[in-house]
Amino acid sequence: MITYEYPLNERIRTLLRLEDLFERSRHFIARSDSHDHHMALITLFEILEVSSRADLKSDLLQELERQKQVLLAFRNNPAIAEDTLAHVLRDIEQASQALFSMQGKIGQHLRENDWLMSIKQRTGIPGGACEFDLPSYHYWLHRPSAERTGQLAAWTAPLHPLRDGSGIILRILRESGRAQKLSAPQGMFQQMLGGKTAQMLRLRLDDGAACVPEISANKYVLNIRFLAQSSAQISADARSRTADWDVGFELTFCNL
Repeated sequence: MITYEYPLNERIRTLLRLEDLFERSRHFIARSDSHDHHMALITLFEILEVSSRADLKSDLLQELERQKQVLLAFRNNPAIAEDTLAHVLRDIEQASQALFSMQGKIGQHLRENDWLMSIKQRTGIPGGACEFDLPSYHYWLHRPSAERTGQLAAWTAPLHPLRDGSGIILRILRESGRAQKLSAPQGMFQQMLGGKTAQMLRLRLDDGAACVPEISANKYVLNIRFLAQSSAQISADARSRTADWDVGFELTFCNL
């Protein structure tokens, strides 16, 4: 199955972007090739840009505290596994403390590094990080892999409270809904929401289904159009067309 997630507000959109970037960062830092470490640094700059929202830290702290209070109300409930509840509460407490301990502007340790900022500026230009543009960066890419890995980890670690805090919120969000099995006749699906609120939609399709969902939603109605896919999609004259068959899928409304 392939899962497609569709955020319904800007806050969840930001958290999903951070999750994707931190996962990409982890992947590239763990590798040893200089090209991988170049991508790890580019990804670090992207994390810096996405996390520069002034209210991100306070938003995360407020949501973690709200979820903590919600979960505390489940204590001594015989239908709830106490060990699981205690584990989640402990994760929330640790993430909140780490976020609270972050001093100053997010990513300030990176902005104060003139060498990194010079690379960030050049990488915004296509091909701008060539050796003749940034000889010191070219030298760094030829340093031992273990040395580069340690530096990348050190530059990224101060941002991990954002990763951990957003990860807990997204985990709770994903587990909040119940999947429904639905069908889109001739690739089209519409559902009146009737006041139903959600912060994210999760749509699951069989990985053999040759289509992808195009989702639009507001507080009144949800529309999903499944676009047929083929190997010809990459050709210059390929045009999007609606799947001309009934598409079965699973849909989950997620809400904190």
